[in-house]
Amino acid sequence: MITLSEAPFDPGALLSEFAKGRSEVGAIATFTGLARAEGGEAVTLELEAYPGFTEAEIGKIAEQARTRFALDDLMVRHRVGKIAPGEPIVFVATAARRRRAAFEACDFLMDYLKSRAPFWKKEHGPGGARWIEPRAEDHADVARWDKETTR
Repeated sequence: MITLSEAPFDPGALLSEFAKGRSEVGAIATFTGLARAEGGEAVTLELEAYPGFTEAEIGKIAEQARTRFALDDLMVRHRVGKIAPGEPIVFVATAARRRRAAFEACDFLMDYLKSRAPFWKKEHGPGGARWIEPRAEDHADVARWDKETTR
């Protein structure tokens, strides 16, 4: 399930919902990304997306993750709109028969979301607003998956 939402979410509640009744899997891995204050300053993050298009693009990489890591299921919840420091931005959960597949699939999805997903990010702080682009490290993180063999 892939969901974009302006509303804050509770990662613990999402995990409980995702894990409920899963007797067929051996592992669930999760990642929760939080908005952080930059340099101790109150910075608000703003994410923009095109409804329908952004979910469809994330859905394509989700299908790659399902196949590549033999996932039983996955969940992606991503915030859009204005997000205050300390609030969750993204929650990813993966369910698989084996822990390594669940861990790697979660990592794979986050690398994609951080650098290639169609979001436009802006920080609003004391010095004004500025657009945020993926860093070189973000591109390197996602590029490593292109080099690894499919499982």
